[in-house]
Amino acid sequence: MTTAITLDRRTAAIFYSDVAGYSRLMGADEIGTISALRGAYSAIVEPAIHEAGGRLVQIAGDAVLAEFGQAGEAVDCAIQIQR
Repeated sequence: MTTAITLDRRTAAIFYSDVAGYSRLMGADEIGTISALRGAYSAIVEPAIHEAGGRLVQIAGDAVLAEFGQAGEAVDCAIQIQR
């Protein structure tokens, strides 16, 4: 008797971003940096991810990890955030 294995496959594009100069900014003004970063995540990053059809996976310090169904969606998100 053989057992059939069913695989559920999907394509995903992984988006990873971090803040340039984060350590320097934290050294100069930790509270201000954290406050500005939280504001930017809420006002810019999270809406851009959702608008491009992505799913926010994790925010850790200055890093953001998101998943998209297509690479073009991840690129669109990155462009929107950079603007």
